[in-house]
Amino acid sequence: MLTLARSHPLKLAALTFLAVSFLGGSLIWYLFGFGDDLAIDGRAPQVRTDVGGFGSGWSAYGGDAKGARYSNADQVTPATIGALKPAWTFRTGAFEGREAAKGRSAFEATPILVEDSLVFCTQFNEVIAVDPGSGAELWRFDPELDLSIRPDNQFTCRGVAYWRDGASLGNEVCGSRILAATVDARLFALDARTGQICPDFGSGGFVQLSPDQPVSDPGEYTITSAPTIIGDVVVTGSSIGDNQKVKAASGTVFAFDVRTGAARWEFNPVPRDPSDPARPTWGRTSAGEHAADVTGHANVWSTMSVDEERGLIFLPTSSPSPDFYGGERAGGNLYTNSVVALNGETGDLVWHFQTVHHDVWDYDVPAQPGLYEVWRNGRAHDVVAQVTKMGFVFVLDRETGEPFLPVEERPVPLSDVPGEALSPTQPFPVNTPSLVPTNIDAGDAFGVTLWDRLYCAARIGGARNEGLYTPPSFEGTLMYPFTGGGANWGSTAFDPSRNLLIVNVNSAGHIIKLYANETPLETNIELGPMDGTPYKMTRELLLGPTGLPCTPPPYGMLAAVDLSSGQIVWRQSVGTTQDLAAGIALPLGTPAWGGPIVTAGGLVLMGATMDNYLRAFDVETGKELWKGRLPAGGQATPMTYVWEGRQYVVIAAGGHARSTTKLGDYVIAFALPEN
Repeated sequence: MLTLARSHPLKLAALTFLAVSFLGGSLIWYLFGFGDDLAIDGRAPQVRTDVGGFGSGWSAYGGDAKGARYSNADQVTPATIGALKPAWTFRTGAFEGREAAKGRSAFEATPILVEDSLVFCTQFNEVIAVDPGSGAELWRFDPELDLSIRPDNQFTCRGVAYWRDGASLGNEVCGSRILAATVDARLFALDARTGQICPDFGSGGFVQLSPDQPVSDPGEYTITSAPTIIGDVVVTGSSIGDNQKVKAASGTVFAFDVRTGAARWEFNPVPRDPSDPARPTWGRTSAGEHAADVTGHANVWSTMSVDEERGLIFLPTSSPSPDFYGGERAGGNLYTNSVVALNGETGDLVWHFQTVHHDVWDYDVPAQPGLYEVWRNGRAHDVVAQVTKMGFVFVLDRETGEPFLPVEERPVPLSDVPGEALSPTQPFPVNTPSLVPTNIDAGDAFGVTLWDRLYCAARIGGARNEGLYTPPSFEGTLMYPFTGGGANWGSTAFDPSRNLLIVNVNSAGHIIKLYANETPLETNIELGPMDGTPYKMTRELLLGPTGLPCTPPPYGMLAAVDLSSGQIVWRQSVGTTQDLAAGIALPLGTPAWGGPIVTAGGLVLMGATMDNYLRAFDVETGKELWKGRLPAGGQATPMTYVWEGRQYVVIAAGGHARSTTKLGDYVIAFALPEN
């Protein structure tokens, strides 16, 4: 579950010195040479003109319940994008009275447009509604978050959900509701028109979620992503701190009646039930306990998706506890690291597909499963497209979970750590290679000075390094890509007229090292105790002496994949060092936290990068067409809508403390000039 921003920040400020002193030689080669490596011999599929089912609004966190992040709004196009300007700016005031928590916050919210209001949540779980045309505040609700906790994933809230009572006339109090969750693990319901608490939901409008195992601190068990609505049920997962212990909090997914807050069903991705068919994929602990009875996590910390017609909800599950040693949980460990389809009414399992067997790399399924209609050979196919931290794209049949595009098991390296027993194979998509590099040797070490390159080459050469799925080791393992991606919570967007999946991916390396428990260890890097195992671990970004990654740029990319064939159509480096290197904008690409959206105007829109811009790209080529300056980091996914005949593009610009981007409290709407 760790991202780059949740470990040590990328120290690109060193580029100020480097750009002045070393603009020549290898730096020039890297800045302008790596672009050729991104070229893909692909063409955008033929454009369909009969696409239906999409509107010009944005009713759910992912645009719609299926996570398309697509709008048929088409006023803003490659021809008009140059005229896009800020139309209004709203300041949330999120830090007023919360200054002490500012440095532990990230503004990752994507608004939704419902009940003639633009509704979103702040870093501290306030829910605010503003006028879509002017940005004027309409109402706000403060759940009075406990600021004394220290959340593992910072103070953040990615979004809210909307429900309308089909049995009501629409004007009753709480006949339509906003459902939201908090970092201190509460779920609450508000009247969507007024922002007043719905007192008939739970206890005074709130339902409290609690971990089933003791946590190290209250911030270890939180909720960061938007709840999901299916019918009259609201469903939420949780975000749980990593690497503490074997007997950690379980990642149970909870479903509640959206009117009353009464419990409807639960699903634990670790199969506690002795009759569960996944139970044989779990062994026993060294103490003789069945591992499925004591292992925690496998939580759903990202966003779920809903197929309303089929009555299915799709869960992206994470790794079991702890992340980097699995000797206390032998076996494949179903239903962890999986896409899981459940009956939304009952919570019963329908199908599952595992992306990583027996995960010891923290390769959670980090993104919302995309439920898309793909055209191939003149026929429409309902699929689930799942992107991963490994940079893979798995495309599955939505009805059965069987691969729509072929997947094969390939041999991977095995562990030499006593007690560990890895899967000898892992699933690989056949048609689509990883969207990010997965192999590097000492000769590929990046550095703009000889000092950097020699140091990085030594670090790479001294680590266990056998490519993707090299297991954690005592000498230190190079994990590439790192635990922040490939893809992450920004998820994907889909252009239904071109079959194009658009995904934001990151590229960097981690060094993971195991130590015997009795080893004295003083370190200023991340330390995971992994209590209940014989080992503890450290994790650090693979950086050179000047703070630059030892792995070659680009460090952030956008990619487009044709889902009918799996062909990579284009890749584009995204982001510069402008706001990390005193205004020097080197085109290295930066890690990006947030996701893209697509419009019928032929554009991809994304913020997310570590420079403060909202950008627009041509959907067919990936070419950057425009960028609009933001007053703070845009580590959020934008959205778009048409209001009173005018198209707006909105993004939260409040930064991300652990990625060192500028913090703020802005929500900014861009639009073309009024006629």
